[in-house]
Parts: sequence; structure tokens; C-alpha cells
Amino acid sequence: MKFWKNCLLLLLTLALTMGLALPAGAYSGSDVDAAVSDTAAYVYHLVKSPQVGSIGGEWAVLGLARSGYSVPDSYYQDYYAALETYVKARKGVLHEKKYTEYSRVIVALTAIGKDPSNVAGYNLLTPLGDYDKTIWQGLNGPVWALIALDSGNYAMPANASAATQATRQMYVDRILACELPDGGWSLTGGTSAASAGETSDPDVTGMALQALAKYQDQAKVKAAVQKALACMSQQQSDDGGFASWGTANSESCVQMIVALCELGVPQTDSRFVKNGRTMVDHLLTYYVKGGGFRHTADGSGSSQMATEQGLYGLVAVQRAAAGKNSLYRMSDARSVSSGSGTTLAAGAGLAGKNAAVKPVAVTNPGVTFPDIAGNPNQSAIETLAARGILAGKTASAFAPDAAMTRAQFTAVVVRSLGLTPRAVDQFADVKAADWCAGYVGTAYTCGIVSGTSAAAFTPNGTITRQQAAVMVARAAKLCGMDTAYTTAQARDVLAQFSDYVKCSSFAIPALAFCYDQGILDDSVLTIQPQKAITRGEVARMICQMLTKANLL
Repeated sequence: MKFWKNCLLLLLTLALTMGLALPAGAYSGSDVDAAVSDTAAYVYHLVKSPQVGSIGGEWAVLGLARSGYSVPDSYYQDYYAALETYVKARKGVLHEKKYTEYSRVIVALTAIGKDPSNVAGYNLLTPLGDYDKTIWQGLNGPVWALIALDSGNYAMPANASAATQATRQMYVDRILACELPDGGWSLTGGTSAASAGETSDPDVTGMALQALAKYQDQAKVKAAVQKALACMSQQQSDDGGFASWGTANSESCVQMIVALCELGVPQTDSRFVKNGRTMVDHLLTYYVKGGGFRHTADGSGSSQMATEQGLYGLVAVQRAAAGKNSLYRMSDARSVSSGSGTTLAAGAGLAGKNAAVKPVAVTNPGVTFPDIAGNPNQSAIETLAARGILAGKTASAFAPDAAMTRAQFTAVVVRSLGLTPRAVDQFADVKAADWCAGYVGTAYTCGIVSGTSAAAFTPNGTITRQQAAVMVARAAKLCGMDTAYTTAQARDVLAQFSDYVKCSSFAIPALAFCYDQGILDDSVLTIQPQKAITRGEVARMICQMLTKANLL
């Protein structure tokens, strides 16, 4: 009897010991599996027609494709067809300066087994062979170039037009050179744009670690990784999460979770367990059953950006637990069959557009103006002029550098969406007989414009860059695009601009949307929010929005 009592005591001791091996209240595999399945279903129904973009595009495709959730090939075929249309329209140039546009698309294509070296006849890998242009935007450039190239083990592309032909090692060395004294990385650290005493950011550090994960056989990389992990362990909050720019958020947690998965470090590593809580435990506090993920704990609802990142973050955890390839090691990528899917016809608009929005037909093909020859916005001006959306200042001059009034800009936006002008008695300074009354009335009714006061529209006032961004973002929402950006998300997009703090608070989300979607040109590192927007810049904005909205 004593023998059996001793055995029972031993078993109880072992059970207690094993119970203490995991953090108190730690997540379980079933928790992750349930959240992945539910969030994948939510994303699949939320993003019905994935387009090229950082929201409702490549990250949704990546998360779904790597999750194993049952998605028909037609879904990915639709994305690929939309990408081909987009690439053709841009003649293979996804962005003149921001080369992470290529990297993001390459990652998504690799996840669905498509060849990024031949999309509508264009090789999307080639730009990443240009070292100088890839690193132009800061640390994100080399980080995502490595992640993209390594996702499919692609050979470093030769770029004949590059001033400096890139190598993988050059990108590795660039990332290492930008490591901050505290051990991590920030978006501008190591560049002339960095502020004095700049400290590490968990989002950027997580992404840098993801890029370096495959190069840990190099002693200098291994040392940098360990230093960064120590830095992030110190930054981790007592609840297991992370804060970026002073705000605790789910996306920062996701990037560090994926970093550990890529590095092969368990989520239960003692460095990243705080008060019995892992990063995954913390991430799950943002999860909304049937509704994706919140950006912040006190958020009023789910955020699409947080949801798409939350999905692929948990997928990374799920894959690690199952012993599968990591999120970005895609030799086991899904293979999507060839086919046309159910893609909307080019120019037919997005699935979620307002029924009143219609594509505008070409009525005056070949129209141009002598004073736009060689102008960077010449193509956009000609595209809109051919459809009667924009006209010249005179029959023979467009005046691309001239300013535009609020009424004129409103008319351009209404015409670009194919809306029917209808006057409403809303503003004292817009009379029914005024030429702009119908345009202002329709724009007001559709939520595109508001007045400068409750009773005034100020139709002859000059429109500023930030006012134009707000109106275009509202128009884009009518077109079915997701234009919602939280304060933190907007700040992440706009932080690269030296005059970001001069933007009015009402315009910040719209400016972030316009820059993130390439509607505003970010090659000049100032926003100049209060400056009058030029007619040429208006043409670019409207043309880019219509392209993204599949209305050209």
C-alpha cells in the first residue's frame, strides 16, 4: 500500500511540475487554431476582391494562403488578375521610390505559387537589384527586399540600370549598420533623418529580425540578433505586449511574434514571458470573435490592418507548433492553378463600390496640351482630359502649376466618379444658378465635401493639399476602398515626412491613406499640408485613385 501511495505522490508531483512548465494562463494550441480559423473566415468575407495595397491586398492574401484555410483558387486568381491589370496600367513601375511595394507583392505571389519574374510581362524582382533605390525609403527597404527574395529563394536579380548592383550581403550589412545603440532598430535609425537619441521600435525591430533570421550562421548577425532580443525583452510590457510611439497595440506584438517564429525561438522563451503571459497571450486580448482584431485594447472595434496582421501572426505561431515551414519560408507554398477566376472586368470598379459610382468613358481620345510636355503628371492629365474629367485653363493651355478652387476640385471629383450633379440648398454662398451648384450638391449629399462652416462652402477659396486629400479619401471610400487609418497607423505612414506635425488633425488619416496608396507622391519628403495643390497634382491624385478603384 505504501508503494502505491508513493507512486501516487510521484505522479501528482510530476503533474504539478508539468503544469508549472507553461506560464500561468498561457494560450493553448486550440486557442490559436480557433482564432486562426475564425479570423481567416472573417478576412475571406471582408476582403472579397483583394487588390494591390497594404490593406485589403497582399497581407490578406498572405495570411489566408499560409493558414491552410479553405479558399478556392478563384480567389487568388482574382487577385492575380487584378495585379496584372494594375501592373500593365503602371507599365511595370509599382512605385518610383518606395520599393517595398515590389517586396510586398513578391511575398504574396510567392505564397500562392505565382512567378514574380513575369507578371503581365514585367519582372517585379528586378527593381530589388538596385541597392540605392531599395534603401532610399529607410530600413524598410533592405528588410523587405531580403524577406521577399528569400521567401522564394530567388536569385538576386541583375538590374542593368542600377548605379549600384545589390547583393544579399549588402542588404544584410545595411540592416546591421542601422542597429541602434540600445540593440534594436527604428524606421530612420542609422540615416540622416534619425533624431538624436532615437530608441528602438518593436515593429521595425521585429521586421529586421525576420529579415536576418536566415543569416544567423554569420557571427555578426547572430550577435546583433541576440542584442536585439535582449532589447525587446526589456521593452516588453508587464502584460506581455509592446507599445510603439507610446501606444500599446496589436501590430507591434505581431511583428515580434513573427520574428521569434522566423528565428526558431519558442513563444514561451523566458525572455518573453512577463507575469506568466506570452506575446501570444497578449495578442489574443485584441481578438474579437467573428470580428478580427482591434488595433488597441480600448479600440471601439476591429481594424482591418490589425486584423490582417493578427491573422498572419497567429498563422506563424500555428505553423511553428505544427513543425511546418515558417511564414516566410515558402518552399511549401500553395500552388494556385491557372485560370481567370471571377475577376471584375477592368474598369468595372470594386465589388464594394457605391452603386452611383460609374466608370467614365473616353470621349476625346488623344487630347493633350503644349504646356504639359515632359511634365511628370502628363500621362495623368491626358488620361483625365480624354474622359472630360479635367479640362484646360484655355483651349491650348492646361496650366499644370496653377492652383485650383474648392468648387473646381469638387467638380473634378464628382465627374471622376461618374456621379450625376444635383444642386441642394445647403450653403448660402452656393446659389442654384451657380455653375458649381450641382457638383457641390452631389458631393455634399455623397459625403465627399463639407463646408468651411455650417452655412458656407467658400467655392472660390483655394484648395490645399490636405483638403484635397480628405476629399479624395472620401471619394475613394465611395469606390469601395478601405480608407480607415487609426492615429498610430497614420503616424507610421507619415512619420517619414519632416513636416508631419504641421498637418491638421482632421486630415491626418486621409493623408496617410493617400500616401500609403500612392495617390499622393511621397518622393518629396514634405507634405506641405497648407500649400495650394496644383492642377497637375490634382490630375495625379484623381488618376491614381481611379486606378486603385479599378475605374480606368
